[in-house]
Amino acid sequence: MKFLLKLVREGLGRIIIAVDFITRPRPLKRSKPEQAKVHAQLNNLALYQFYACPFCIKTRRALRRLNLPMQTRDIADGSPYRTELEKHGGKIQAPCLRIESDGKVEWLYESKAIIAYLDNRFGVVAGHVSTSEAATS
Repeated sequence: MKFLLKLVREGLGRIIIAVDFITRPRPLKRSKPEQAKVHAQLNNLALYQFYACPFCIKTRRALRRLNLPMQTRDIADGSPYRTELEKHGGKIQAPCLRIESDGKVEWLYESKAIIAYLDNRFGVVAGHVSTSEAATS
């Protein structure tokens, strides 16, 4: 039974990945200097995730939409990142955003909370407007 559930979960995950690939959002457009600033800020962020997890895919779609080439860390069985997440984050749950600021580390769980954080920090809310959004305003 456990094997069957894993098979179904993996199969559905692969279908979701395929749909994600076909329907990827367009990345937010920024000027080169602005994108360079974003890249520098991303050095303090990392997304802990499972590749085929629907909530992780949702979060990765937000990363693409916001044009955030952030480091992702797969937490599959046997991964050193899995151990790191459990030890420092307190639990193995994905997605999880590791935020380092002023020498302190915060672990943010739940895709909705992560996406809201990223939208507020890097999205239109933070003053970044893509070319397509500027044309429709």
